Amino acid sequence: MENKLDLIQSIGKIVVFIMILLSIFLFTVKTKNKLSNSLFGVYLLVIAFDLIGFFTDKTIAYQNLHILKTASSLLQLPLFYLYVQSACYVNFRIKLIHIVHAILFLLFVIVFKITSFSNTSLLFFEVVGEFQFFGYIIAVFLVLKKYRTVYLENYSNANYAIYKWLFQITIFTCVAHTFVLLRWYLYNSRYEEYVLNINILISISVLLITVFFVLKALYQPGLFTGVNSNIEPIKFSVEKKFKKKIIQKNGIENGYLKKLISFMEKERPYLDFELTLQKLAVQTDIPEKELSLLINHYLGKHFFDFINEYRINAAKVVLANPDEREVTVLEILYQVGFNSKSSFYTAFKKVTNKTPTQYRKEAFA
Repeated sequence: MENKLDLIQSIGKIVVFIMILLSIFLFTVKTKNKLSNSLFGVYLLVIAFDLIGFFTDKTIAYQNLHILKTASSLLQLPLFYLYVQSACYVNFRIKLIHIVHAILFLLFVIVFKITSFSNTSLLFFEVVGEFQFFGYIIAVFLVLKKYRTVYLENYSNANYAIYKWLFQITIFTCVAHTFVLLRWYLYNSRYEEYVLNINILISISVLLITVFFVLKALYQPGLFTGVNSNIEPIKFSVEKKFKKKIIQKNGIENGYLKKLISFMEKERPYLDFELTLQKLAVQTDIPEKELSLLINHYLGKHFFDFINEYRINAAKVVLANPDEREVTVLEILYQVGFNSKSSFYTAFKKVTNKTPTQYRKEAFA
């Protein structure tokens, strides 16, 4: 048993140390995403403050410090939620109204100060904490869902890094919390002797997640690009209204569609890897909302897929051209409007069910 406690304490010290270092890195690294990095840094510091209980119980001797440490767990999910908002949306700003996310923390600081950690107040704290956790996790998934929809409907560059990163750490958070729930169950059952083993699993999982955070920060310090939070996903009711407007006797024979297709074929705007729906609306002189509905709903494609199909078709022409056999795949992907090898391969295989190399070999077979 003593060896297990030593292991938990050692892992706890390592985790807290790494989190503090990573927080310092996030606070000091030069980036245009200062707000999201700062929020994530504060989030890690609050977790680190909570995790010192893994290797010391000296905070108990200082009542006010112990109250802050215990109640600080109610700041973790609100900070994570605000961080997700700031990472997803470039125009997100911290406002005075956001103080509402700290109300539960402040409430229990007062409650613990008055009750001195009575059994009733601690039980109430645990119940409220669980409701808060699931409420914020649902809110985070809703933000990510909206972000993904808006991204696909308005942006053409195949950069899913931010979505994948945020989705991954949300899942990791849920997995880690599952261990916490399991520990609570064991602690209140006849299997109390297994609580120590669960603590080891929790400490190891937190260590692995923290290392994952560090690797992401080191290899992708400029990870966050974000979208505009003022852009809303297209509503079905608007789609229905627009269909009535543009569908004529011959179905797709309408002015906007002809204008769009003609512009795509002649001007090839898809070669711009930063092309967005807003840019294309200006270039084609088609109202942005109507262009969005035309592509995303009337044609039945996301703007993201619509643009990348043109890019892939352009790449196929180059790959099958015997006069351009010396042109590398990397050169081709930049020529046709992609900005990363992985995104190009993913999109190419989605359209053709082949890799670019396989397509080129078959073209010359």
